[in-house]
Amino acid sequence: MDRPVIGITSGGRSEGYIKSRHYREFFSAPAPYVDAVRRAGGIALIIPPGEPWEHVLPLLDGVIVTGGTDIDPGEYGGERRNPHILPADNERDKSELALVRHLLHEREKPTLCICRGLQVLNVAAGGTLHEHIPDIGDADIHRDEAGLWAMQTVHVEADSLIADVLGKTSLTASSGHHQAVKALGEGLRVTALAADGIIEALEAERHPWMIAVQWHPEVTAADDPIQQALFDALVLKARARQLLGSPG
Repeated sequence: MDRPVIGITSGGRSEGYIKSRHYREFFSAPAPYVDAVRRAGGIALIIPPGEPWEHVLPLLDGVIVTGGTDIDPGEYGGERRNPHILPADNERDKSELALVRHLLHEREKPTLCICRGLQVLNVAAGGTLHEHIPDIGDADIHRDEAGLWAMQTVHVEADSLIADVLGKTSLTASSGHHQAVKALGEGLRVTALAADGIIEALEAERHPWMIAVQWHPEVTAADDPIQQALFDALVLKARARQLLGSPG
């Protein structure tokens, strides 16, 4: 049996993960995403924005929509003038929103959406975002003082798919986001919250396996089997689809 192929969306050409004297634009993804898929027994295939998804999806058994820069607020009727918004990559926005809408409609490919990926799912389903969490509260528990990773507690709904996958209803996760779900998209269910009430996980109610988390499980997955379980479950579900011979 072939190992399941998991498509991992890359950052946009303007996000600048790599510095070079020779090139100014890159399509790249942080290595921990790939490492987590490999540990789970899958093959990672990094897919840049702008690829024709109708041709790529038949090659994939599952999908990960990764973290990255902020979505252009124009995609959800938000406030573009907020000074805390990170520069958008419009090619990535259009590409990932189209991909996720297709996945929601197709209801076949197991999908894991992470951080920005959760926000893409919510916007793709017609929802909106808070442009900057500190604008709506007195404290920001989702990043450290330098705007980097913070460990935070997440409370998970006991009857959710994610609770079944993780075997936990309370966990500690690595967080680094400054935006969050505002109005919930159609057909989505909130399945986890942070201590301050910020939405930390979503599931698509009409999709058999679509989980979205606002934290970054890939950051600690190498040492935390609870976080690795998300990738293990994705690959296991993708392998089950292989065995059933489901069309791509």
